[in-house]
Amino acid sequence: MKILALDSSGMAATVAIAGDDRLLAEFTVNYKKTHSQTLLPMLSQAADMIELDLKTIDAVAVAGGPGSFTGLRIGSATAKGIGLALEKPLVHVPTLEALAWNFWGCQDLICPMMDARREEVYCGIYTFEEGRLRVIADQEALPVRKLAERLNAMGKKVILLGDGSKVHEALLRELLTAPALFAPAHLREQRASSVAACAMEYIRAGKTESAADHRPTYLRVSQAERERALREQAKKEKE
Repeated sequence: MKILALDSSGMAATVAIAGDDRLLAEFTVNYKKTHSQTLLPMLSQAADMIELDLKTIDAVAVAGGPGSFTGLRIGSATAKGIGLALEKPLVHVPTLEALAWNFWGCQDLICPMMDARREEVYCGIYTFEEGRLRVIADQEALPVRKLAERLNAMGKKVILLGDGSKVHEALLRELLTAPALFAPAHLREQRASSVAACAMEYIRAGKTESAADHRPTYLRVSQAERERALREQAKKEKE
C-alpha cells in the first residue's frame, strides 16, 4: 500500500509519500508563500527524489478540514485532480485527527487546535488506547474560553498543539487549571506523514471516497459569506 498525503489546511504546506510501513518522503514548508505556490512543486520534488511514478500509488490522502478556507480548497483541488487523473481513491482525513497522530500512542488527552480568529479555534479532543485513536470530542469551532472550561472540567493532563495553541498560548495559560503541555515546534504543526498514518487506518476500515465525491469540511461559513449574509439581512430590513 502506497499513499500520497497532502495537507494545506493551515499555515504549513506539507506532502508525504508513505508505503509498506515506511515513510518514503516528506516535504514541509511553513513560510510566507501561498500554498498555490508551494504544494505542487513540493510534490514534484519529493516524487523526483524517490523516483516515484505517481501511477504506482494506491490512494491519495488529504487533510479535509477544518482549516483555512483557501488552503482547504487548494489541497482538495490538488487531491481531486490527482485522483481523477490517475483514477485513484481519496481518503478524507479530518485535519484535527491527523494532528492528533503527531502524538501517536499517547494516553493523555490530546487537544489539537487551529486558529479560527476572533478568539475561536477549530478543536477536538483525542487520546490513544492500545494504539488506536479514540475521539473524545469531535472537531468543532469553539471560543478559546469555552474550550478551556471543557478541559478544566475533564481535569486530566492535556497536550495542546496546532497553530491555535501558539496563537492563544498566553490566554490558555491564564485560563487552564488542568495540567497542560504545549507541543514543541517540531510536533506542533501539521505533518503529511501523520495524514498518511491516519489514512492507513481509514483504508483498513473501508473509508475511502471517489475524487469526484470529495468535499472539504469547513465547519462554519467563510468571512465573505458572513459579510454577504449581513448585507442581505440589512437590505431586507430597509425594505
